[in-house]
Amino acid sequence: MTVLDDRIAMAESDNTRRLDKMFERLERMPVPEGYKVEIVGGVVYMAPQRDIHWQTILEILWALEDHFGRRQARIFSDVRIDFPGYENGFCPDVAKIKSGAKKDDNGKWRYGDVEFVAEVISRGTARNDYEAKKTAYALAEVPVYLIADPYARRCRLFTGPKDGIYVTDTSIEYGGVVDMTHTHLGLTLDTADFPRD
Repeated sequence: MTVLDDRIAMAESDNTRRLDKMFERLERMPVPEGYKVEIVGGVVYMAPQRDIHWQTILEILWALEDHFGRRQARIFSDVRIDFPGYENGFCPDVAKIKSGAKKDDNGKWRYGDVEFVAEVISRGTARNDYEAKKTAYALAEVPVYLIADPYARRCRLFTGPKDGIYVTDTSIEYGGVVDMTHTHLGLTLDTADFPRD
């Protein structure tokens, strides 16, 4: 290891410890039923999980399970994964982990093993999904990032992360098909049944 590698590892370790403490406090707080809690840039966000939100998540989960198989794919919803940047403890709406990936020594999934993330927009936290999270996912080199927006009634597909940005940004109106056959996922996602708000 170089001095730079040691410093990066130390910074990530300190970041993880701070996030662990924040999440421990949050677990002791009376978070209202039906709210999602995550930490973006050191700020705690709570957003209500509405039925439209959950129905969209299910559509994405079902498509992934149909393509990869229910038992073979490691697909999660609202599971904490720490991403690059200052205190980014995200709980993606949908995350697919690489086959064969293992948790770290602290029992957490590594962001380097995430190969797909989908976020469904909530009014109060939409900016995070389009800005801070998009940047963190690109820095983590998550190959495919999908945003489903029931208010704009469109999906945005980001691929080709390089130097902290996504090279490709494709917009698909609801009712269309999100083509991910050019990615390692090799699938399409029909948005005809995505709920609209």
